[in-house]
Amino acid sequence: MSGNPYYQGPVTDHFDGKRFFNPGGVEPGGFSKVLQWRFREKPQPWPPAVASAFLQAWPDARIEGNRLRVTMVGHASMLIQSHGFSILTDPVWSERVSPFSFAGPKRANEPGIRFEDLPPIDVVIVSHNHYDHLDIATLKRLVRVHNPLIVTPLGNDTIIRRSIANARIQTMDWGDRFDFGLGLVFHCEPAHHWSARGVNDRRFALWAAFVIETPGGLIYHVGDTGFHEGINYRAAGEKYGRFRLAILPIGAYEPRWFMKAQHQNPEEAVAGMKLCNAAYAAGHHWFTFQLTNENIHHPERELHAALEAVGISRERFPALQPGAVFDVPQV
Repeated sequence: MSGNPYYQGPVTDHFDGKRFFNPGGVEPGGFSKVLQWRFREKPQPWPPAVASAFLQAWPDARIEGNRLRVTMVGHASMLIQSHGFSILTDPVWSERVSPFSFAGPKRANEPGIRFEDLPPIDVVIVSHNHYDHLDIATLKRLVRVHNPLIVTPLGNDTIIRRSIANARIQTMDWGDRFDFGLGLVFHCEPAHHWSARGVNDRRFALWAAFVIETPGGLIYHVGDTGFHEGINYRAAGEKYGRFRLAILPIGAYEPRWFMKAQHQNPEEAVAGMKLCNAAYAAGHHWFTFQLTNENIHHPERELHAALEAVGISRERFPALQPGAVFDVPQV
């Protein structure tokens, strides 16, 4: 027995028989580092509630042809539509991202799409098992109403099935390919991050980025990642050539001494966009839940500064607020 309650399998270059790891990477800080962060650092104040600059969206039932639309729900939850399919990423409609309903990071704004207004959902991507990405309550609702296929890295299926026995799940390891049909193919790729649902299950389930192959172009979706010297971005660009869209995290990055290995900042996100050869990018993982120390508006401001520094227009890399709709130009 491996001692891993989520996954058992052969040793690989990122699984030691018990825990997953980032090859050549940096492990997350231990409990002493967490205490140092929490008690020695002072987070910037967030308002208890802040309205999005956009109204709640009413998505079309289907987006046909080569059109590609991304609608922001909030944080890392987005609706991706093209060629008649609808994909949700890391869906969270819950009030808090926490193991508790009464404590933990609380939503600062309403979801950009009402759950009742969702179009038929074909696929849900769950990038890893942190509570701001894997929300069991929301997944239960989605399975009950839409019965989508859930695509997720190794080990996360065990967590989901404990609460949703009838969920349809496709698990993937880094480097795996899954053909959904109708020209929609999912590729599982490395991200520099980690996983845990509690204090005793660190790195028992895998984390990942995903490449979505569509008839209208390639989409590179990264839920959470440290920049990791650009290694994974460079590899993705070399492997796939060019992306129509990269969906990249831009928030939850301060203080850098603690967050740098696991959460990139906006400047690194812009560097990642360039390294992976993305024509357009969409910024997420900000504005809805306060997880770290930066001001609620800093990710967008620092993104704009980073784009200006390298001569990329803001239109090519918007920071998405709830309800924002990004119609990605064709490449």
